[in-house]
Amino acid sequence: QVQLVESGGGLVQAGGSLRLSCAASGRTVSSYAMGWFRQAPGKEREFVARISRSASMTEYADSVQGRFTISRNNAKNTAYLQMNSLKPEDTAVYYCAAGSWAGMFAYWGQGTQVTVSS
Repeated sequence: QVQLVESGGGLVQAGGSLRLSCAASGRTVSSYAMGWFRQAPGKEREFVARISRSASMTEYADSVQGRFTISRNNAKNTAYLQMNSLKPEDTAVYYCAAGSWAGMFAYWGQGTQVTVSS
C-alpha cells in the first residue's frame, strides 16, 4: 500500500509557475512509476505526465510538453511537477498516482487545486 499526498497548488496568474509535490508513505515510491493527472470542472480526468521508477523515462501530454517537468527524488519518497508558463486552461485539480510504466496506476492522492487567472 502507498499513501500519496499532493501539495503546492494554489492561485497563480497566467504566465506564472507552480511546483507540485507528491509525498508518499507506506511502500517505497521507488517501486513505482509516478504520474500526474488533472481534472477540470465538467471534464474527464486526463493524463499530464509520468516518470519511470529510475527517472530514466518521462512522457508528457502534448498540451504541457515544454512547459511542465516531472521529476522524482526516491530518497525523499517524493515526486514533483514543475509547471511553468501556466495558462488558464491548466486550471484543474491535479492528482499524483503511483503504478506501472505500462499505465496501471493503482494508488492515487486526494488532489490539489491549481487555478490560473487570466
